[in-house]
Amino acid sequence: MSALVTAGAEWLGTVGPFPVADPWWAEVGSVVTHLEGVLGAPVVVLRLVDAEDGGHGPRDGHTTYHVEALSRPTSGLVLLRPGAPDATGGPSALEGPGEAGALGEMAGAVAHRAEWATASGVREALGWAEAALREAGRPAEGPARQVRTWNLAGLFRIPTRPGPVWLKITPGFAADEAHAIGMLAAEDPGLVPAVVAADTPNRRILLEHVPGGDCHGAPREIVAEAVSRLARAQAALAKHGGGGLPDGLPDRTPSALAASVGGLLDGEAAGDLDAGELLLAHRLADRLPSLVAALESCGLPCTLVHGDFHPGNWVSGPRGPVVLDLADSHYGHPALDGLRPRDFLPAGRWEAAAAAWCETWAAAVPGGDPARALILAEPLQHLSYAVRYQEFLDNIESSERRYHEGDPAQAVRAAVAAAEAIGVL
Repeated sequence: MSALVTAGAEWLGTVGPFPVADPWWAEVGSVVTHLEGVLGAPVVVLRLVDAEDGGHGPRDGHTTYHVEALSRPTSGLVLLRPGAPDATGGPSALEGPGEAGALGEMAGAVAHRAEWATASGVREALGWAEAALREAGRPAEGPARQVRTWNLAGLFRIPTRPGPVWLKITPGFAADEAHAIGMLAAEDPGLVPAVVAADTPNRRILLEHVPGGDCHGAPREIVAEAVSRLARAQAALAKHGGGGLPDGLPDRTPSALAASVGGLLDGEAAGDLDAGELLLAHRLADRLPSLVAALESCGLPCTLVHGDFHPGNWVSGPRGPVVLDLADSHYGHPALDGLRPRDFLPAGRWEAAAAAWCETWAAAVPGGDPARALILAEPLQHLSYAVRYQEFLDNIESSERRYHEGDPAQAVRAAVAAAEAIGVL
């Protein structure tokens, strides 16, 4: 990879290309470590500028990042290549469409650029985290270490005496994670990480570190426990909520989702579907009201939905599985979470997850039919992701679209296939 390095409004030059161990574009910890060793100064990766030479979303190939030096390098200046305005590694690569220049603080002027993709935004977020930790009585004991950056989140690990804390920054179209975590914690405190501090208007949150690893490859009992605990908490929230839309959660109930599909199919996603695919997708849209009615007849209530409930977002620690990353949470049908692990689990563990989900909801809703709900919800689950992916594309800067382009259409195809499989089409 290569790094285009700035310090405030000053263009310093290019480092690289150099190899990194992690192939995923958003995982930038090793990039930061290498550049700090080269430059002798703390740095943050602001954003991905380009990916080429075999890169395919969102990994591999030769990547180029815009990197901000938080203090002016000294030892590494001799290693920086100056570049030129018309060179791949020069200042023009930092310009946004139609801008006269985008160095340093001016780089924040591009439409939909994330707060943490600008030098001023990173400094402000790190300053907020430092102040919030002091106020919480656990001041930082070292510099924040950047772990991840992409269009959906910036993630930093901050050392404190009681243990590390995670600073997560998300875009304005992300859910209020502190609110969603609080809702689940009220029913099962150990199911979610503790919130140290939150700045909801700016979508910043400080979370306690959860020891352990993700649940990719976790045994059947851990998978079943994660699924059951979330389902129990969701059922309790539905019971306590009285059936209305809770404050602070987007409405993505089946009926609301069905109403949004027509606009999706008349928009950008249509250009990625051929005529036959688009015809079937519109036919499915026409039949969604009856599918929604059939799903509702299964008796399961709408509730808080995680939105991306898969083993990579569960941590298996000493106290059992903990659920992370509620940036896609909303008010909707719980079968969407019930189905999500399937694409991430081998057949045997998926069967265990589905059985645990059905057993938990059958106990929570006597007379309900969760097994049928899982079948009927599949086309809606794929459509929910199509709508969400399009929301990403509509709200991120143009250079970041490479992470999600084609995803809405692919999800629509999956929805059509699922509808055909259950006889809706």
